[in-house]
Amino acid sequence: MKLHVVDSLSLPGNPNKPNEDAFAHRANAAVVLDGATGLGERLLPGPSDAAWLSRFGANRLMAYANDGASAQEAVTAALFDAETSFAQLRRREPVERYEMPFASLMLAILGGSLLDFVWYGDCAALIARPGAPVEIVGEALAKRARESARVRRLAESKGEEAAATSVRESFLPALRAARNHVNTARGGYLFGPDVIAADHAETLRTEAPGGTNVLLMTDGFLALASDYGCYEIDTLLEAANRLGLAALGRELRAVEENDPDGKQFPRFKRSDDATALLLQVT
Repeated sequence: MKLHVVDSLSLPGNPNKPNEDAFAHRANAAVVLDGATGLGERLLPGPSDAAWLSRFGANRLMAYANDGASAQEAVTAALFDAETSFAQLRRREPVERYEMPFASLMLAILGGSLLDFVWYGDCAALIARPGAPVEIVGEALAKRARESARVRRLAESKGEEAAATSVRESFLPALRAARNHVNTARGGYLFGPDVIAADHAETLRTEAPGGTNVLLMTDGFLALASDYGCYEIDTLLEAANRLGLAALGRELRAVEENDPDGKQFPRFKRSDDATALLLQVT
């Protein structure tokens, strides 16, 4: 059995800034990563620290998947590599944890007719076995709802539009405080240069017979369903197969362009990086 790539898409949220999402795939594995936008000065070479981490993580995860590692083993090894490389490449040691790069991810590795998922943060997967309803993997829907409510409250308290740059700037101290608790019991766990996260990944093993469809995506793409109400979970996967990911990407950006200030759909920025991988077990 193999994971056949039907379609792929990765759109930057802002064409003038680096795309901090990444994806990669092999015959038996696929992954999407969503780098968390930096909250301080850059410590690494390259377009951004978050972009470095996403691309590094995607490459290392696929390398370990190719070596026959389990999904959990691949994540643990990639975390160790990220920690080692970050220590070697950084300009200085971080003073606070918010200066470190982190990423959400959704990894899928196929072994026979079993599909193993490992994830951190708000990336998601949809899976539809032949003749069965669509299921969602991950907690992205609930996390997106909480963030939207938080942005709306902040914007109202400041008397500003939700997607205004000043809203994020006003919230920067709180964002940094929250990021300082990443990879602790209080703040939850993300992929990053911190191998302690290895024991805290979320996992799922599920049957995936031939003909099973899988959609891996970052939260920026999931917004079509979670934030904007263009689709339900089952119709999003159906539309990905019927229309293609590029068409859905255009629809996503059209919604955001028609609500530039976040009045209808509160969010920290007008458009987020959006990445999706449509797969089929064959």
